[in-house]
Amino acid sequence: MFLHTHPYEPFLFPEATKLIVGTLPPPRFTSGDLKPDDVDFCYGSRNGMLWPILDRIFNLQLKFENNQQAVLQRKNFLFEQKIAVCDIVESAERMKVDASDLGMQNVCLRDIIGHLENYEEIKTILFMGGNSKNGPEYFFRKSIKAHHIKLRTVSDQVPRIYSFELPKTKRTIETVSLTAPSGAANRAVGSLDAYKYQKSLNVAYNTLDFRVDQYRQFFIS
Repeated sequence: MFLHTHPYEPFLFPEATKLIVGTLPPPRFTSGDLKPDDVDFCYGSRNGMLWPILDRIFNLQLKFENNQQAVLQRKNFLFEQKIAVCDIVESAERMKVDASDLGMQNVCLRDIIGHLENYEEIKTILFMGGNSKNGPEYFFRKSIKAHHIKLRTVSDQVPRIYSFELPKTKRTIETVSLTAPSGAANRAVGSLDAYKYQKSLNVAYNTLDFRVDQYRQFFIS
């Protein structure tokens, strides 16, 4: 059994207005066995799409290398855009050492609600995936039951949008369940009518283009 622990502390700061929430990076980030083109930071896997998406949206000219300059580029961007990161899974056990969300067992969750209460400027949660089993929205829904919080539907179109009220501060938070920035979600993207329509207009349109278009409206203030 492999104990998959999150290698990074939550990236939180008082000015943050948005919060990225995912699950866990690939196990090699826990063991420290990174590839030359991994970045030793949140969502730094060479196979992940979040930073390539943001690189295109904001024209960041990011480095995709295992060095401190690449890390600092990402941290500076998050500070400038007031975006925090706190994945919801602290640790999980795995029978098979891979990055599959479905493979996680005996999952220990982070206290997202507690962080939201402490960082009062956060108004939007950006889930890196939807409500499929062991996805970030799935775990969030499980965790808020203890706080007697219910999500209200704002939009049931992909990406689905919800809102809720924090019990202590009575602050309204909006959540957006973005299409997961991983190759595993490509098949789901391919089945979406919105993707098929864009593909019919431009045969070169691909699943990364789709995510760039989707993410842009929620990452740009």
